[in-house]
Amino acid sequence: MPPNNQPDTRPLGIIVNPVSGRDARRLFARAMSSTHESKRNQLERVIVGAAAAGVKRIVLVRDPFRIAQSAVEALGVEVEIELRDVGASCKPTDTVAAVALMREAGCGALAVLGGDGTNRVVARAWSDSLILPLSTGTNNVFPVMVEATVAGAAAGLVATGRVPVAEAARRTKVVRAQVEDEEDDLALVDAAHMVGDSTGNLLPFDPRLMRTIVLARALPCAVGLSPVGGMLQPCGPDDDFGVHVECTAPQAGGRALLAPISPGLYRKVHVMGAQRLELAEWVEFRGPGLLAFDGDRERTLAPGQRVRLSVKRNGPWVIDVSRTLASAAARGVYLDAEHWHDQRDSIELGCC
Repeated sequence: MPPNNQPDTRPLGIIVNPVSGRDARRLFARAMSSTHESKRNQLERVIVGAAAAGVKRIVLVRDPFRIAQSAVEALGVEVEIELRDVGASCKPTDTVAAVALMREAGCGALAVLGGDGTNRVVARAWSDSLILPLSTGTNNVFPVMVEATVAGAAAGLVATGRVPVAEAARRTKVVRAQVEDEEDDLALVDAAHMVGDSTGNLLPFDPRLMRTIVLARALPCAVGLSPVGGMLQPCGPDDDFGVHVECTAPQAGGRALLAPISPGLYRKVHVMGAQRLELAEWVEFRGPGLLAFDGDRERTLAPGQRVRLSVKRNGPWVIDVSRTLASAAARGVYLDAEHWHDQRDSIELGCC
């Protein structure tokens, strides 16, 4: 680990999903759209914060909407920007390619501008990555809502080694899925068994179709499937357990739970019960139906096909902005940094 005032040479990778917060779900609920202009502005602030933290090199990927390209064209910050081309076409494979590129480039951390789905793709592509998830999506539970400038600073402090990982981040919980005769999968927040639904459906979840939900985070203050468990058995990211919820069709009984399943949209979910799920404890069920991971209906289950879900703390390492900046303050990282003089001048110029 380099001394506090001597950053190492690892770059910071920044992943921007240009289509997060812009899908058809906004037609059926009251979710706010995330524009290309807002993403570009967020990206600019992340870069400024990272440069102030001592990052010398940043790796970005070109996108069809020129969000990354336009953000760095006239930023006025003296940091080396590597704009790479992965043939982006606004598909999840773009994120997979970006992660592979940044891993190969030796990035010390990743700042991810996207929603739950974007971060899930990152987690699947680089299971022990070090990430700072910055929210730009719809029903976000995993990414954080924080000023992009300080988010960039926190990611930069960790990427350069000025703040040790042990003081800045903790490995996150994930829902691990074992699907009979198929590849394993994961969710960062929730995995759900649905019956009568269809893959690729972007409408808000129909509670009548919910059967089994396993949650790594059951938050009563969230929207989506997380509060379905959170209003019965709250479970935060630091709790070393998950939550298992059994749902049913209204005519089959259960108790009606009013839950915010999408921004500006409450619906009644009929629940048979919710219980604490210890880490590595399995929940098992069988098809037919489909599996939804972090809100995305992706995998169809054949009749009788077995699925096992468990919550484990073996996902990516997630940077905590407050803890990271508090550690930097305690270490005096921003004090007496004469060797940053030219860099600070350029950052101030870039913000004018």
